[in-house]
Amino acid sequence: MNFTGKVYDFLKYLAQIILPALGTLYFALAGIWHFPSPEEVVGTIVAIDTFLGVILHISSVSYEKTDKFAGTMNVATNEEGKKTISLELEGDPYELDQKSEVTFKVNTA
Repeated sequence: MNFTGKVYDFLKYLAQIILPALGTLYFALAGIWHFPSPEEVVGTIVAIDTFLGVILHISSVSYEKTDKFAGTMNVATNEEGKKTISLELEGDPYELDQKSEVTFKVNTA
């Protein structure tokens, strides 16, 4: 299961920020205002958040395994702090101009 960039970013934001905040807010307000079933509501939110985290992880692993990289950009820094950058291309470099965008893995040494 792969999500597009915007969908993935939204779901990640939902899982990391919104759902935990919502669960915390409900639990705190339930104690103050005696809202019904705080354990059940927060437990449901946590279960949904955990499931979302798992499918986002699966999507991320699947995305990393795809053939989306044009190669690796190696970055080395010497003792003076000067950087040397080299590219290791996957496939025929003369086909790069046929793509609308190119992505490289970055390897820092």
